[in-house]
Amino acid sequence: MTEYREESLERWAAVAQGWKETRATFQRTAMPVSRWMVEAIHPQPGHRVLELAAGLGDTGLLAAELVAPGGSVLITDGAEPMVQAAREHAEELGARNVELRAMQAEWIDLPAASVDGVLCRFAVMLLADPEAALREARRVLRPGGRIALAVWDDIADNPWMRVFREIFSERGLVPELPAGTPGPFALSDPEAVRELLDSAGFDDVEIESLDLAFEPASLDAWWDHIVKTSTTAANAVAGLTPAEHYALRDAVDAGYAPYVREDGSLQVPGRALVAAASA
Repeated sequence: MTEYREESLERWAAVAQGWKETRATFQRTAMPVSRWMVEAIHPQPGHRVLELAAGLGDTGLLAAELVAPGGSVLITDGAEPMVQAAREHAEELGARNVELRAMQAEWIDLPAASVDGVLCRFAVMLLADPEAALREARRVLRPGGRIALAVWDDIADNPWMRVFREIFSERGLVPELPAGTPGPFALSDPEAVRELLDSAGFDDVEIESLDLAFEPASLDAWWDHIVKTSTTAANAVAGLTPAEHYALRDAVDAGYAPYVREDGSLQVPGRALVAAASA
């Protein structure tokens, strides 16, 4: 577990700049998820909200607008480069009621019963010990406080990732993950999400699925996003010969061809599971 955590932090630190460069594109896709989550924690002026494994903090920044005046949001991530990128984004927006801090989701450095809401978008399934993280979230929530999280639904409903994984796996460029290990689809079963929240001590669990669409401007833009935001893809491509690289690109373009529109842009489906519960 310790080795996985260290490797995970290194991976996220390595792609922080790539996520910063592609933030706006991804957030357009994920905005329905962020809005659902923020609404689910019932933010009110004066509330204190915590965002865990926040990446660039887009969801927490939405909440910050709703807890003003008098409220604040603490945006955290385990990788310091991600925190710095989120800090720069918050400064660009002029967000004044936001604090940014490096913090592990499994060890929340806050007193018990000190926040009114907790947010965690597309991260719980990647943690070494998601139950520990949710137990920590339950500890820092005030009685009646709310948590909202998002994970990816089944890979079959997420061709934006499925096509990439299949093509890279066929070429031995993506390692096979043993069952039960953290990964993008480790919590793709709604009942697994429900059991996790139940075991962490939450009540009134609600779970929904949300259909999304990734809409990059072109196949080139989509390839750029993949390589900039995935260390697996970046490392795999870096080790290829020019001929292998061209062959891989041809395969990727062919795989996503069914999702190319007449103007050359893409519309690639995705589906998220969103969940909320009360402390």
